[in-house]
This record gives sequence, C-alpha cells and structure tokens, in this order.
Amino acid sequence: MSKRETMRAVVVRGYGEPEVLRVVEVEIPEPGWGQVRIQVAAATVNPVDLVTRSGVLVEAGLMAPRESTGIGWDVAGAIEKLGPGVDGFTVGQQVIGLRDLLDSALGTYAEYVVLDATSVAAAPTGVSAVEAATLPLNGLTAAQALDLLELSEGDTLLVTGATGAVGGFAVEIAAQRGIRVLAQGSDAEFLRSVGAEWVLERDADLSAEARRRVPGGVDAALDTAGLSNRALAAIRNRGRFVTVVGGAVPVPLRGITVHQEWIHADGRALARLAEQKLTFRVAETLPLEAAAEAHTRLAAGGLSGRLVLTL
Repeated sequence: MSKRETMRAVVVRGYGEPEVLRVVEVEIPEPGWGQVRIQVAAATVNPVDLVTRSGVLVEAGLMAPRESTGIGWDVAGAIEKLGPGVDGFTVGQQVIGLRDLLDSALGTYAEYVVLDATSVAAAPTGVSAVEAATLPLNGLTAAQALDLLELSEGDTLLVTGATGAVGGFAVEIAAQRGIRVLAQGSDAEFLRSVGAEWVLERDADLSAEARRRVPGGVDAALDTAGLSNRALAAIRNRGRFVTVVGGAVPVPLRGITVHQEWIHADGRALARLAEQKLTFRVAETLPLEAAAEAHTRLAAGGLSGRLVLTL
C-alpha cells in the first residue's frame, strides 16, 4: 500500500492510562453516501475522550469493547473529498464538525476523518482552525441544553461550572438570547465579559446566594459541574433543570422539570453557532503524537480553555 493511501491516527489499544493511546498508520477512510472527508487541521481534547480511553464507557455498557477504538469528537479542517449525494459543500472549504458516535474504529485524532455532511458546518470566519475546533462538542452541548430549558428573554438562569468549556459557552449563548445569567465559577472577570449578570464563587452556598440575588430562586439551572441537588435548590418552584453530567440527575422536587442532555451532532445548529460572536479559549496546542500528554494534562485540571491537537 502506498504512503498516499495511509494516514496517521491515534487509537486506544486496550483501556487504561494515557499510555494506551497509540499513533498508528491506517488506511485513509473513504466517504460514503452523504459523507465528506475532512483533512484535519485541529482536534480538541475533551473529558469524554478520557473516559473513552479509560474504559469507563465500556464498563457502563455505552460502548462495546474493541481491540482498537477511535478517539476524538471535534474537528476543524478542510473538505478533501465529497461523497455521493453531498451538496452545499465544496472541496477545499474550511469546516468544523462533530463525531458523536462513541463506538467507532477511528475518531478525529487523525490526519483525515469521514463525517456525515449533516454533522458538518462552515468554519467561523476570522478565527484559526485551532480556535474553531473548540466549538462543536462544547458549543453544541451548551446550546442544546439551553434549548431543553425553553427560557425566554428576561428569564434567570444559573450556570454551574461556568468557567469550563461548556459552561463558558452556555453563559455567552444564554446572554446573547437575552437571558439573565447567574454564573458559578472561579474567573469573575471572564464570566462578566461573556455576559454574566451575577457571579458566584465555586464554593458558594448556591441556594442561599442565588436566592439572595434572585428572590424566590432562578427560573432554571444548567448544571455542567455535576452539583445536582445543590443546583436544584437554587431554582424556584416549577422551574427547570438540565444537567450535561452523566449520573447527576436529581429527583424533580417542587415540581421542577428535570432533564439529562446528551449531545447529538447537528450541522445546522453548528452553523448558527459558527455565525455568532463567541469566545474561543485555547489552553495550548500539541502535536498529534502528544495525545497521551494532552490526556494527562487535562486529567490534572487547572487549564483555562481546551488543549488542541494540531496536524
């Protein structure tokens, strides 16, 4: 097989610590009907990648065990080939996309990735591929969670873990929708810059402090930090709650509507996000070969923004 027919990709061989991530040479995938092949410029490292690699998702029954598992959800790059039946995109176009399948042989930590065209959108203008790569998973998670809450302009929203990637987008998107945001997180300056009206420290008494600022409680909470009942207690009776953290769904006390949000790829929604003026935060870039290092650093915490693998 000629070199032009193969590519470098990172896969999980077995499950466990970052050392199970291996750079391998594999055949370049071919796009099928309704698919596009993207030459990857940047792929973001997210917490879901860590639990994929560790085997937690296999233990939870969300994935079948494989000898070799693909990894990586976010991608930014250029369309290199169109599959049959694809319109609306052109070869060479700069795009972003999301792979939302947990169980597959290849992910976005690779030189090329094939995605359904419905999972892809034109890249935001005026930003680098590295910055754009941080949007799909985290931005769509935030937007889809907000959609579940069905809030109106002027409603009040608590966002926990607001300085995280999902939380930061949630604050900014909500504020742009005219929602009054109470953000819980450690970086007050950043949170106010993206639209938070009020800011609470990470260790604040959520119920007491939220109700001090919004008497009776906020209309809704978006829990990105897994605080569950602590966040629920800050919500008014018959309010709304959504969590993006698996296993953090509280009992729907006081008539509160409770949702668990599970991300799904949506190219049209991603295109709308790409057209908004959003704040992209990159902690650092690393080469594809440093995927294991990136996982170690993400697990250690303390990052401001996402680590992004570049090719």
